Formats: sequence, C-alpha cells, structure tokens
Amino acid sequence: MTALCAALGLIPLAMKMGQPGSELLAPLAIVVLGGLVSSTLLNMLVVPAGYLLFCKTNKTSNDDPDRDDLTT
Repeated sequence: MTALCAALGLIPLAMKMGQPGSELLAPLAIVVLGGLVSSTLLNMLVVPAGYLLFCKTNKTSNDDPDRDDLTT
C-alpha cells in the first residue's frame, strides 16, 4: 500500500520530461518507480515461494500411538 502511494506520487514527476528543472528529477523518479515496482513484485512472489520451500512441515497425526516424540 505504501509503495503504491509512493509510485502514484512519482508518476507526475516522471512524466515531466523536457520541462525546466526536470533534467535531474525525472530520471530519478523513473529509477525510484522501477525499484518500487520490482521490489513489490519480488516481495509478492519470492517471499511466499521461500516460505513454501523452507517451512514445509510433515503432516502427521497427533493421535498416532506409535509415534514417540521424545526420541532423537
């Protein structure tokens, strides 16, 4: 949500190419927009995939009388 608001606020700045004073600010806004978009997409895709990879649990029943949790 924060990245979306920041990106929406930077769009007018990125679109002001060719106007006085925008020689430095417009390219900076484009780079920041790219970083916000890429980090948001990576956060939405890579973090859940990493969670699925590293936090797998074996589904075992707690009612299994043969299961001994104290042995290593």
